[in-house]
Amino acid sequence: MTLYTTDYLEYYLTLVGWVVNNGIWNILVASGVFALPFVAIVIQEWLRARAEGADEGNKGVLSSMRIENRVWVAIMVIMFAGIPFIPVDLSAIRFDTTRSAQCQVSVPQPADTGWSNAYTTLNNQSALVPVWWFFMHAISKAVTGAAVAAIPCGADLRQIRMDVDSTRIDDPVLAQEVSDFVHDCYGPSRAKLFMNRPTLSDDQLNDVTWIGSSYFLDTAGFYDTYHSSTPRTAWPYDATRDAGLAQVDSGGGYPSCRQWWSDGSSGLRARLLAQVDPDLLTRIGRWAGFLSQNEANDSVIRAVVAPRQQKMNQGAVYADYGGQIEKTLPNIVTRGAGDLGMAAGSLGFFPAMDVVRQALPMVLSLLKMALVICIPLVLLFGTYELKSLIAVSCVEFALFFVEFWFQLARWLDSTILDALYGWGFGVNTPHSNFDPLIGLNNAFGDMLLNFVMATMFIVLPTFWVAALGWVGVRAGGALQGLSDATRPAGQAGGKGTGTVSNRLR
Repeated sequence: MTLYTTDYLEYYLTLVGWVVNNGIWNILVASGVFALPFVAIVIQEWLRARAEGADEGNKGVLSSMRIENRVWVAIMVIMFAGIPFIPVDLSAIRFDTTRSAQCQVSVPQPADTGWSNAYTTLNNQSALVPVWWFFMHAISKAVTGAAVAAIPCGADLRQIRMDVDSTRIDDPVLAQEVSDFVHDCYGPSRAKLFMNRPTLSDDQLNDVTWIGSSYFLDTAGFYDTYHSSTPRTAWPYDATRDAGLAQVDSGGGYPSCRQWWSDGSSGLRARLLAQVDPDLLTRIGRWAGFLSQNEANDSVIRAVVAPRQQKMNQGAVYADYGGQIEKTLPNIVTRGAGDLGMAAGSLGFFPAMDVVRQALPMVLSLLKMALVICIPLVLLFGTYELKSLIAVSCVEFALFFVEFWFQLARWLDSTILDALYGWGFGVNTPHSNFDPLIGLNNAFGDMLLNFVMATMFIVLPTFWVAALGWVGVRAGGALQGLSDATRPAGQAGGKGTGTVSNRLR
């Protein structure tokens, strides 16, 4: 039989926990301490019967029946939750990273993973697990995995935006050619458009703001009229097209702007597209199902060649209670100062929270190990009562289910921009016109959302254990270690920016 683990640290610490658990149980049995609760049961029930007064009938019979009931319960607890019985067989998971990246969660399915079904020992010590705790481990993992699998699969729009923003034209010759195209084609065409002042739709007004404008490509008198002012070897000299223009030794001709931009693999569009990671184009095309692949590609090229970042919308995405409805000058100044402070604070906060997010699963695995080690002593001090067994079982399930809240927080952090700016949820979102840079004029709102989302890795598990407290399960103390153990790591991570800036001075 197998206890499933989701990473190698949990694999190792689970084994350590049960090896130590077995050692503690063996000590309790060898020393006879495990039998002390039975003495406590006899004394408790005898004192309880005496305290109930003389009108309760035969005290001896009453106390003996109560003692018998509790002893049988204690024996069952020892048999199923105390005595190590099932050999530990831990399976290490080889992650299917494709699935994890696609859905923003880390839930390898049995069919997608490789399993090592080897009996495991540590320093020649094998471990056994009581029947009840084996069942609790299995059911906790099953429920947690099913809950994580229920999280909708979405695109990581935040990562897409960063990937597009970081894409650059690495070829200096190509970068110069883009500059030449702007000088020879886009500039004259845009000047002609301003002179003619045609009536354009909103889509056309947006389209003519970049060099690959379909309006300039398809409308007579623009890219079909203007041509390169210097010879291009990719287009041989054409006596008809290039009449009156100088022939050069290289044999290069003077393509029209339409040819220069659109011609096959030699066209400027195709060569610019080659600068972008094909996987990025595929991810954008898959997410932007409302656009054709060519339209999505054009949007990416537009972002790559733009002299400045393009803004997708002019509206606010986030509701807030800051300032007044019609902002006064003090409100505007306050908001500007707050944005500046938030930008400065993010330099330390974001690295700190990233370190905390990396540390949380490690701390959680250590807490699970600690719980396993505590089980024999907790049951002993609880005199093998069902109440103690149920309490420890609820805490164990709560610890396992915290993994779901981590996965949910990460998924929300990865896909929240899709909900606000995209079409990925099958509805027309508030700002659904497509731009790979995804609303950079809302950057401060996005930054504030980053602050909020970073804390969700602590807040959501805390809310979970608080919700358990509503029905009498007190598991809050068990998760206090998540916050306490990751605080020093977060403080150290937040100092990185200051250290770098001090070095640069």
